[in-house]
Amino acid sequence: MTRVKICGIRTLEDALCAVGAGADALGFVFADSPRRVTPAAARDIIRQLPPFVTATGVFVGDDPSAGAIADECGLQVLQLHTGYSEDYVRSLRRQGRILILGVRVRDEDSLKDLPGIESASALLLDSWVPGAAGGTGATFDWRLCSLAEQTGLPVILSGGLTPENVAEAVRTVRPYAVDVSSGVEMAPGRKDPDKVRRFIERAKSAEPSC
Repeated sequence: MTRVKICGIRTLEDALCAVGAGADALGFVFADSPRRVTPAAARDIIRQLPPFVTATGVFVGDDPSAGAIADECGLQVLQLHTGYSEDYVRSLRRQGRILILGVRVRDEDSLKDLPGIESASALLLDSWVPGAAGGTGATFDWRLCSLAEQTGLPVILSGGLTPENVAEAVRTVRPYAVDVSSGVEMAPGRKDPDKVRRFIERAKSAEPSC
């Protein structure tokens, strides 16, 4: 069954709504974004989550505070979303961090020579949009996902997913997991409970094509 991460969590209400609907992971954004959350707020939310929900911190570039924020908040996974260097990825891995590398997919070249890939536990594929690190609501050519699968790493599909297209995405790509933020919002940083519920239900019930 496809796993689901609801990203851009800013309130306990949204977190518990997502978990209650069946989310496997929650994403907390610590980069410049309408969905940015403070470490203190994220820590308070994460402390009130039930067991077996993966708390993931999203960082952009070589953020020197990532390790300290992970320890403060109790993050289990770090998602590095664009602008990271190979040395940075390796340094976090040496700390024992579980890492997801975010890739903005524009064309085939986007998936070549990824820095620090040998230290990653999974790849998250998002859409390339000029001037934006993520959360744009734009999709990309899902056929390119087959190139990411050649790395042998689990593929997490993101970028423009909604309750209306997630089942098709799962059947087409057959990803390890799907990740959504703007596609289940009523406003930037505010989740829509009905959209969250429908997204998770359709993602988990979709049957991959042969």
